[in-house]
Amino acid sequence: MRLIIAILCWSLLVETSRADDLRAGAAKVDITPPIGFPMWGYGARHDTGSTGILDPLQARALVLAVGSEKIAVVSLDLGRAPTRQSTHAIRAKVKTAAGIEHLFLVGSHTHHGPVIELDDWPSPKNSYVRELEQKLANVIIEADKNLRPAKLGIASKEVPFNRNRHSKLTEKPVDREFLILRVEDMEGKPIAHAVNFAAHPAMREARDLRFSADYPGALAAIVEKESGVPCLFLQGAAGDLSPNPGMDAGPDAFGQRLGQTALDMAKTIHCATTDKHKLQVSEDDFQFKSRIDLTNPAIKAGYVNAFFQGIVDFYDREYAEGVRPHLTTALLDSKIGFVGVSGEFFCGHSLSLKQRARLEHVLFLGYCNDYQQYFPTIQGAAEGGYGADATVSAAEVGAGELMMSRALINLYKMRGKLEDLRPKE
Repeated sequence: MRLIIAILCWSLLVETSRADDLRAGAAKVDITPPIGFPMWGYGARHDTGSTGILDPLQARALVLAVGSEKIAVVSLDLGRAPTRQSTHAIRAKVKTAAGIEHLFLVGSHTHHGPVIELDDWPSPKNSYVRELEQKLANVIIEADKNLRPAKLGIASKEVPFNRNRHSKLTEKPVDREFLILRVEDMEGKPIAHAVNFAAHPAMREARDLRFSADYPGALAAIVEKESGVPCLFLQGAAGDLSPNPGMDAGPDAFGQRLGQTALDMAKTIHCATTDKHKLQVSEDDFQFKSRIDLTNPAIKAGYVNAFFQGIVDFYDREYAEGVRPHLTTALLDSKIGFVGVSGEFFCGHSLSLKQRARLEHVLFLGYCNDYQQYFPTIQGAAEGGYGADATVSAAEVGAGELMMSRALINLYKMRGKLEDLRPKE
């Protein structure tokens, strides 16, 4: 197997240092919900309540800052990122408390987390979703308070741990990149690790109604046990990708294998300081026509039968003005790109973007800042099948390509290679 190890190093700064230095801080919080309420991930469960906790659900935050510009990258043991309303609420809290305007709230896509589209459980006055918003704001604020000088490095290689579950083509697209980012202080002590990898965390049986982080939880646990600092799992373009565990048939063994891979790769990283740093961020909203007509009573009834009334009502409201995904693009030192998209993107999107961006590394973050279901490639939509047809892919065909084009333009514009030709508001 071809091995690609790329080592990139930068420094991160103190309050009294130059405006072009960098800082980093991390924090972690338990976000396990109360049991007895609907679970996210499998329509066949309908609104059956959870029965217990197999392993706790966590949120881990990493804040990176250059001068007054900051980003918060947050990994979530949830099936999806917080809703549009929740994301706005979290953003408002951390902007006021920490001056952070740009978030990457990344759901792992575990199929054993809670339904967070509904904010009236356990009761309207005691909402888990409102509690989640506060916990996520608090963990970001705590990470910001922990900002200190540090160095950052990346190792990346191709692995055989995922497969394309959708395509019937002989040559199936697969994004095999396994990337680990290490952040450490100026003495070499770790602050955080982040793993970027794409594969559906749906390894536990649907009939198991206990909360679980699935394989990303086992991955993070083994890295945290050895390093003693938070390990963020950042899901990639996993819309058409599943795990390929080989002999490691279960989520625990598979996650531990990935975690050990991450630790081995982290040991190869040697971080060095850099004199000047630059952090740039762009936010983009889109509006696409919906392929799902929930105003048709027969169609809506079919979705209610497949899922349940409350969650279908949520998406009826969500898509009333069309499908409105969000894109967050950040660039660090003109070398590392962060691209966050609010849905399940097919891997062809990440493969194309990474190739065309011409950066040393691109972290493609799916399930980020809201969730608008699947975004197949045009080729995938033409091939059809689950994830590519209109039943769960609401946005018009080509929506993903348009978003990737905007991300690509952003990344080149941030490097001064393109002018912004969009009309000014």
